[in-house]
Amino acid sequence: MAFELNRDTSVTMPTRFHTHAVDATPRLIGSEIYRHSSYGDWHPLRVPRVSTVLDLTRSMGWLPVGQYINSPRAKPATLVGFHTADYIAALVQAEAEGTVTDAVKARHALGTPSNPVFPEMFRRPATSAGAALLAGELLRDGGVIYAPGCGTHHALPDQANGFCYLNDPVLAIQSLRRNGAARIAYVDIDAHHCDGVAVAFADDPQTLLISTHEDGRWPRTGALSDAGIGNMINIPMPAGCNDDDMALVRDAVILPAVASFRPDAIVLQCGADAVTEDPQSRMTLSNGALWAVVAALRPLSPRYVVTGGGGYNPWSVGRAWAGVWATLNGADIPDGLPEPARNILANLTWTDPNRTRTPDPHWITTLADRPRGGPIHDDVRTRVDVLRKRLRA
Repeated sequence: MAFELNRDTSVTMPTRFHTHAVDATPRLIGSEIYRHSSYGDWHPLRVPRVSTVLDLTRSMGWLPVGQYINSPRAKPATLVGFHTADYIAALVQAEAEGTVTDAVKARHALGTPSNPVFPEMFRRPATSAGAALLAGELLRDGGVIYAPGCGTHHALPDQANGFCYLNDPVLAIQSLRRNGAARIAYVDIDAHHCDGVAVAFADDPQTLLISTHEDGRWPRTGALSDAGIGNMINIPMPAGCNDDDMALVRDAVILPAVASFRPDAIVLQCGADAVTEDPQSRMTLSNGALWAVVAALRPLSPRYVVTGGGGYNPWSVGRAWAGVWATLNGADIPDGLPEPARNILANLTWTDPNRTRTPDPHWITTLADRPRGGPIHDDVRTRVDVLRKRLRA
């Protein structure tokens, strides 16, 4: 990977990205299907997420009608650019029949604890896929799209995987490419490695893949040493990594690599499971660390798609993703939330098999976490040094 990087951590922005004349008003693609569907009573994705984002952003006056787009549902024939026809047919049939055979479970990983059969198991991911496909079309001439229901980065061509039935980041990249974006940078800051996206593009020199994720966490892919013939950058982060760790990685690796790649489009998977309160990781970021990546990447390409991803605490994921939308719009995030927004958060519930969880007070009254800085881990410094040397080679 022969990228020319600056010796310090600053980034020189390519001039052409500042002069691209497009409508810079972000648009949000959402759907009410997420409000009314669930993976099951005890599945990690039982919690409300996209509906909370829509409610919060509207309560703050951040989502006027003109910026909202109701997501279409992708038809089966539009999904075979990455997925197999047999898998899509099995997914449709599983929803229709409400069950799967042992053979389907074994081949396609449907009907497992991670990827259960539920009433909207095709329609819900097909809605996310529809948003991803539409994003590429809407950005033919440039702009910004936020699709919080997208980000299902684990799905494989012939199998569900890791709560993900369809790989909408892959579909978004394919749609962007069909609509004029040749070089695409995919950045993933979810706590889990983007194994499904790597399957699709690890050997594609026209796609830059960058993933920060917790070291050793499922799916246990994305080692620092992993590389294809394309452009792959994996940055495993230690448990307990903080905002200052993430800032170093952002400024010393992510931004210089993306700027040097000069992408026609950027897709950012902004999973919220790396924040301290999330039960599915041991990373300890504030939501502000995510928002800083969202803001920093925006000037580096004329086309920008931001998705959701992981996130399993309804308060922290709703607050994080509402803040992503505020960041994309340049909206001021107040120190304290107004009463309508507080009521939305106060009315959320979260139960597990053992107890009903009580929210911390700041989960109700604020959107922005306090910064969670700290000493930079030695592992992070070492990995950043390795990657900077590799990128200059």
